[in-house]
Amino acid sequence: MMLLRNFILVMGFAILMILSSCTYDNVEELYPSPPSCDTTDLTYSKDIGPIIDASCAGCHSGSAPSGNISLANYNDVVISAQNGSLLGTIRHENGWSPMPKNGNKLDDCSIKKIETWVESGTPNN
Repeated sequence: MMLLRNFILVMGFAILMILSSCTYDNVEELYPSPPSCDTTDLTYSKDIGPIIDASCAGCHSGSAPSGNISLANYNDVVISAQNGSLLGTIRHENGWSPMPKNGNKLDDCSIKKIETWVESGTPNN
């Protein structure tokens, strides 16, 4: 009798564990894909300028830009893009001062957008 009682308890516990572990979780909800980074049809005015303004121009504009590097307008940004300093600094590459200084690295999508813009010839669009 005691053996039957123990068997029923063990089986009841096992069934309870099996049933409670069954869920209908959606994998896409549990592990969402990172947001896509659209690098098609980039424009300076819509995509690149706002990134530079939000992350760089605070220190690199005005009458005395930090490091004597101005990123206040398209022409200034192109100079830094063409000499390699823009990508070197935002990628935090060796030999370049990582930017933003004392701040977090730009997100991967912003860096990818700037890379794509530079690779496409820095169009003023």
